[in-house]
Amino acid sequence: MIPETLKTSLEARIASAITAREAAVDVMKELQAHYGWLTDEAVAEAAALLGLSPLQVEELATFYEMIYRRPVGKKVIHVCDSISCWCADCDKIIQHLKDKLGVGLGGTTADGMFTLLPCCCMGMCGDSPAMSVGGVPYGRLTPELVDEILEAERHKV
Repeated sequence: MIPETLKTSLEARIASAITAREAAVDVMKELQAHYGWLTDEAVAEAAALLGLSPLQVEELATFYEMIYRRPVGKKVIHVCDSISCWCADCDKIIQHLKDKLGVGLGGTTADGMFTLLPCCCMGMCGDSPAMSVGGVPYGRLTPELVDEILEAERHKV
């Protein structure tokens, strides 16, 4: 159950949209921030708020890479594997992340801190290879820089 203050905020966002569907991603992102991921309960709550069916919300949720339909770590690492990053040897960065974190793509570290996910494109082609950690973008990655970023991100609140 979402807090009344969050519900009121979401209702205001929906009311300001031309159509409720226009606000769907914002609603899902806010519910995800509240629960940590978009739970089945959150899908039902979003559907009720938006006047959509749970299936319609599910269809939208599974379309967007940044909406998580399963539990994720406190910080999600999106590592770009698009053509530009691939040409800049993102495979080496991905392998380094997998080794350093002890997880494969889609996995979450044992301490629940990081989830490692591939990302089709981050729009950082000029700074490839690239990744984001908890929504913060990083580019021109090297294994050494990745280690520094992970250490810094681990200690951020």
